Amino acid sequence: MRSLGADGQRRTLLGLLLAFAVLGAWGAWLFLARVTLYEVTTEARLEAEQAGYTVESAAAGRVVNTRLRLGQEVKAGDVLAELDTDEQQHRLEEERARLASVAPQIEALGREVAAEEQAVEDSRQANRVALEEARARVREAESAALFKEEEAQRLAGLFKEGVIAEMEVLRVRSEARGRRAEVESLQHAVTKLERQQRTEETERRVRIDKLLREKTELEGQRNTSAAVIGRLQNEIERRTIRAPASGHLGEVTTSKEGAVVREGDKLGTVLPEAGALKIVAEFPPSALGRVREGQGARMRLSSFPWTQYGTVPAVVTRVAGEVRDGKIRVELAVRPDSPASLPLQHGLPGAVEIEVEQVSPATLLLRTVKLLTTPSTREGQPTRSAG
Repeated sequence: MRSLGADGQRRTLLGLLLAFAVLGAWGAWLFLARVTLYEVTTEARLEAEQAGYTVESAAAGRVVNTRLRLGQEVKAGDVLAELDTDEQQHRLEEERARLASVAPQIEALGREVAAEEQAVEDSRQANRVALEEARARVREAESAALFKEEEAQRLAGLFKEGVIAEMEVLRVRSEARGRRAEVESLQHAVTKLERQQRTEETERRVRIDKLLREKTELEGQRNTSAAVIGRLQNEIERRTIRAPASGHLGEVTTSKEGAVVREGDKLGTVLPEAGALKIVAEFPPSALGRVREGQGARMRLSSFPWTQYGTVPAVVTRVAGEVRDGKIRVELAVRPDSPASLPLQHGLPGAVEIEVEQVSPATLLLRTVKLLTTPSTREGQPTRSAG
């Protein structure tokens, strides 16, 4: 009885209070704590924000000179390789020689056309003066013929009156006919002169048209040669492979001098000068809708243990809207607070973890219970969620 009296309820109450405290703490953690969920992929790499430039062969040919060296610093426009241009150079020299011979001919024809045009103008003015003189002689002869005809009419009247002899009348009539014949002769001369002038001018015009045709043909040859020269120069320039941007050669092929390349063959890659880096990752399709812009992330580089060097902090900037080759492309921007011990550079591979959501342990527990209690259906039938 004394033992029962001494036992009392204090220890029981203390045990119950302790048990309730533990249960309360566990319940608070279960509902109030937050657990971060990640989407993880091992298919990720660092890339320059400004993508690399591919060095391609713009034409097919044999490599006669190459300066492609891995890691070599280059500037935009630097010659990286040269293809054989002997054939184009020979044709270019031929076209230049042809063009040089055509130009003087065109100039000579131009001077000849100008001389013929001047001759036509001078001849036209001289013919105009000659025609005026001839027409003036016709008018003078016409006046003299009219005078003689009037004189013959007056003398004929006097002859009828018996004032003068018949011989005088006949003489004046003969002179009048001579004057009229002279007028007709002068008129024929004017007509002949006009015809000669037209014929001469037509012949000169035909000559000028012929010269102009020859000049046009030569100008066409000159333009054709100039176009061929431009095309050959373009072909020669296309066979000179230049750096598309400043940077360094991050990738080169094994094309050596004497090798034959085809049009479009890749000869190397120029990586831009040091600048911002980004992370390009490939996630499974299940990440679509869970990974969004602005989410935080981190990258563990494969070449540098994260326990020693740390991780690369990043932020999601772009998410592809469709699946390609069974993957979702995600781009992330590297934050400036990356560890200084990490030698970040283009091409480093690694794994990426993206924070997709934060949930309570209770939510995780319910998801697990729901997953475990979901009944399995027969093969070929869809699975239904419980509830």
